[in-house]
Amino acid sequence: MKAEAAIAPPRKILILDDNPVIQHAVYFALRDRGYKVLMCGEISEAIKIVRQEKPDLILVDLSFPLDASNLGGPLQDGFFVIDWIHRIPEVAKTPIMIISGTEPAKYKEHADAAGIKACFQKPLDKEKLVAAVLATLGGGPAIGQSFNPDI
Repeated sequence: MKAEAAIAPPRKILILDDNPVIQHAVYFALRDRGYKVLMCGEISEAIKIVRQEKPDLILVDLSFPLDASNLGGPLQDGFFVIDWIHRIPEVAKTPIMIISGTEPAKYKEHADAAGIKACFQKPLDKEKLVAAVLATLGGGPAIGQSFNPDI
């Protein structure tokens, strides 16, 4: 009897962005590479998904409508959710990348301190995003540990 190789489940990626156009563009680019892609547009929903699904990578927009009523505090930007994720032991070391309409140089220091793997300014270059995801989750060259706004 021939031993069958175990098939690993697809790696999971969470997209947190309130823009459905961005969500779907990234969804299709990553799904077509074999990833299981989860999407949400609200922070409280994202925290629930992170706790339940334990994604392998999280893409976070830095600005979206406030929905912090279930989180117990005011929400300023995507760094709030990044800080929150870092407090969940099961996913505290999950790689996080930023997608934002803001110039990356404006938040480079904060991103470095938060351990952000890469940053992508909108409009997104999907090929660069996919390359960074492949590098982070496997299948591509290693990405540096520090924030890289040029990816």
